[in-house]
Amino acid sequence: MKRPTFIEGVAVALAMSAFGAAVFGALTMVFATSGVLRVLIAVIGFAYVIYLLARSRERVGRVTVVLAWLILSSLTWLLAPPLPLYIVVHVGMVWLVRSLYFHAGALSALADLGLHGLSVTAAIWAGIQSGSPFLSIWCFFLVQALFVAIPISWRRQIKDTPTRSDVEDRFERAHRVAEAALRKFSSIH
Repeated sequence: MKRPTFIEGVAVALAMSAFGAAVFGALTMVFATSGVLRVLIAVIGFAYVIYLLARSRERVGRVTVVLAWLILSSLTWLLAPPLPLYIVVHVGMVWLVRSLYFHAGALSALADLGLHGLSVTAAIWAGIQSGSPFLSIWCFFLVQALFVAIPISWRRQIKDTPTRSDVEDRFERAHRVAEAALRKFSSIH
């Protein structure tokens, strides 16, 4: 499976925003806003984790991740911390899943953590400025879509980049093999 693309991330952002805005609008007519926000954060976060797991090449630990998410999310729901802490816990769980399944190095995971902080900031700003849950969720996931620009691991990229001497060594080796094949072919005829 290929790594997610930015365009795919934009599509996910649009879907999550439309879903979140519709659910928020429908449920706030009946229930308190803070309770609806908590449910929405948990459901959208879980849906995003399922999406990430589906797009990951890694096959190990998926059931454990889902169970851990459900347990931690339920525990967070029962303890009912203040809303900012509730958001941080869920965003932290998304970051952990993405770090485990899409990044091979600590620098990549830290860059992704910075991206999560930026996405929360953008979502809060959009929510304060517009009062729209659609725009708040949209800004959060639009910034999240940028995670595809983070290298899997900076160290691996530097190590995998061939140096000039590596290229010359491979060329020389291929040249010797070709000459040996030509000598063998000419000795047969």
